[in-house]
Amino acid sequence: MAVKKYKPVTAGTRWRIGNAYAEVTTNEPEKSLLETKKSTGGRNSSGHMTMRYIGGGHKKKYRVIDFRREKKDSIATVKTIEYDPNRTCFIALVEYQDGELRYVIAPQGLQVGAKIVSGDDVAPEIGNSLQLKNMPLGTMVHNIEMQPGQGGKIARSAGSSAQLTNKENRYAVLKMPSGELRKILINCYATVGVVGNSDHNLQSMGKAGRNRWRGIRPRNRGVAMNPVDHPMGGGEGKASGGHPRSRTGKYAKGMKTRKRHKGSDGLIIQRKNGRKLTK
Repeated sequence: MAVKKYKPVTAGTRWRIGNAYAEVTTNEPEKSLLETKKSTGGRNSSGHMTMRYIGGGHKKKYRVIDFRREKKDSIATVKTIEYDPNRTCFIALVEYQDGELRYVIAPQGLQVGAKIVSGDDVAPEIGNSLQLKNMPLGTMVHNIEMQPGQGGKIARSAGSSAQLTNKENRYAVLKMPSGELRKILINCYATVGVVGNSDHNLQSMGKAGRNRWRGIRPRNRGVAMNPVDHPMGGGEGKASGGHPRSRTGKYAKGMKTRKRHKGSDGLIIQRKNGRKLTK
């Protein structure tokens, strides 16, 4: 992927760094794989605002993505690489031998015309989906299942991947994007490769209006509020607001929020901070 720096011909383009969309091959999505997506504006079924700073934005259609890759041993040909407004990575439209069309997450290096396949005895090549037990150590993978048949849940955003570091009886040990070492059942499926659009984090909106197009409204700081509105509000002048915390009083920096004695603690070998979990 490549980013594009705009000439400062307007105030909005002075600081804008956008995506060059060099990998994208078409602007027209496959209509049979589109679904209506309704915007909530941060309101629940009663019409009450339950999430602030959400609203407006451009209309979107949801692209139905095949995270399961359950069509085994059927070769698919990549037809297009497309932009998806609902996620940070690009998606690939693939056509199977029987003519069925599906969207999959596009890994880095996947080209139009490439062949991909899912199954137990397929080669560990970019875009192929297979069980962790059939992959060589050191393989970079994405779209990783947490339970067999559940569909990919881990490492699906732009530029993310996990590395297969070890195999132990029923489990494979993966180094997560966060640096955490975690066990995953060895018969879970994962897709080989790193998710594309890796320079997504280098983009700069350039102006506030671009965030409004994305449905993001201006966010008000807690220290600028009154005490009735936020625990960090009030005070004379530019008071610091005390220890950073949420509107409900939960500490924001340093406080552990993971549930104690969670069932999956036994599957985590080492946390991202290098500490080992102890029950």
